[in-house]
Amino acid sequence: MSDIAQIGYMVSIWALPILLAITLHEAAHAYAAYWLGDDLAHRNGRTSLNPLRHIDPFGTLLLPGLLVVLQAGFIIGYAKPVPVLFGRLQPERLGSALVAAAGPAANIVQALIAALLMYMAPIAPEPINGWLVANLHNAILVNAILAAFNLLPVPPLDGGRILMSVLPRGTANWFAPFERMGIVFVMVLALVVPMLAWEFGVDFNPVRDWALGGARIIMDFVFTLTGWR
Repeated sequence: MSDIAQIGYMVSIWALPILLAITLHEAAHAYAAYWLGDDLAHRNGRTSLNPLRHIDPFGTLLLPGLLVVLQAGFIIGYAKPVPVLFGRLQPERLGSALVAAAGPAANIVQALIAALLMYMAPIAPEPINGWLVANLHNAILVNAILAAFNLLPVPPLDGGRILMSVLPRGTANWFAPFERMGIVFVMVLALVVPMLAWEFGVDFNPVRDWALGGARIIMDFVFTLTGWR
């Protein structure tokens, strides 16, 4: 296989899992908000399954590319935030937690579906079955990592919003201003802290360890539930 053909093959087995994982994650937030009483995201087209509605140029494209160039050992990213008027949700605090949890839940469901579809892959003719297995395997991995990363308990990530929904209101209000700079904090943890730690000969990357550790737990759950383990 030529270098160009190899690159094309790699793109073909990663692009679909990544686009589906991101698109359905964000659409799940929008659908959950709509069902719980806030139609803002729906009116802004965020219940769409069109990936272009959800892609963020930096978070979806540049950040993962930067991590590849820096050989960070893992890839994370994010899409455009789904606009939600939390005061419209019924009930407000539980609704906020459910809207936040909908994204990672959609990723776990996708991983489960991909694992189940792997039982059907051998039915496909050669060489499609190998390509299909690679896509499904990558779908499990991508969705597990995306779910785990977004459950990091730092607002505005989903885990942070779930945390703010279950904390006492006074404590949650103390965390609220942090949401505006939360992504910067996560980027510092993911990029700056590991580089500084490496200068002292220490392999310490809290975001990588959280995302990959959480992904392993999710994948163990998926493989156990679907009978692969």
